[in-house]
Amino acid sequence: MSDSAAVTDKQTTEYDNLLEMRDVHKSFGHVNVLQGINFHVGKCEIVALVGDNGAGKSTLIKTITGVHRPNKGEIYFKGKRITIHSVAQSRALGIETVYQERALADQQSMWRNMFAGREITNKLGIINIKKEKLETERLLRDSMGFTSKAITVDSQVMFLSGGEKQGVAIGRALYFDADLIILDEPTMGLSLSETKKVLDFTRSIKDHGKSAIFISHNFYHIYPAADRFVILDRGKIAGDVRKSEITQDDLVQKMENLARTGVFE
Repeated sequence: MSDSAAVTDKQTTEYDNLLEMRDVHKSFGHVNVLQGINFHVGKCEIVALVGDNGAGKSTLIKTITGVHRPNKGEIYFKGKRITIHSVAQSRALGIETVYQERALADQQSMWRNMFAGREITNKLGIINIKKEKLETERLLRDSMGFTSKAITVDSQVMFLSGGEKQGVAIGRALYFDADLIILDEPTMGLSLSETKKVLDFTRSIKDHGKSAIFISHNFYHIYPAADRFVILDRGKIAGDVRKSEITQDDLVQKMENLARTGVFE
């Protein structure tokens, strides 16, 4: 099997949504974790995926990224029906995940982290260190907005703040041309100033013409960055609302009502 996801429909150049899940089900034994999920992410859109622990958020994301195969349903990416067998295939397709652990090597330099596992090499397979450093420098200044001269391509990641580490992870995903970036609790454990940095990095995803799924338990973090909110509850979509249609306070109130009554209203 190659690193490109299996395509089961004819390739199309025009599509309405970047990602679509249609009637997706996922079970583990007798436990139905996802039940008839209809979910989509539009072009150049930040979608907030919201729900309590056990709602099915992790399973939904792992289904998108090839960790789990759905028991039933269809997934479309850029208008093509796909079957994703692995994380490597989802990456080849253009889907990257930035986890809350940030998955960076703290004792390694910025440039080594940027190209870890996907090094730039010459015809002999030797890593082109000069080019990797030049590309990292360009990304730091142009794409990720790092202005401090104290941060260089040779800086160890361990000396970066939490928000800056998230910025590196997001910048890496953009560099490798991900069309859909999944942000898994990216502001967890960060201070207010560091959270602002992450939200700024998140908004820059749209500036690059890309889309994102933003997973968070904190509505006060997720509301400023998102275009739309999809609420997952006990394996089902309980609500799907655009930010223009709901205030932050109303969203919190509806989520509290969902927890009490099982109804998002």
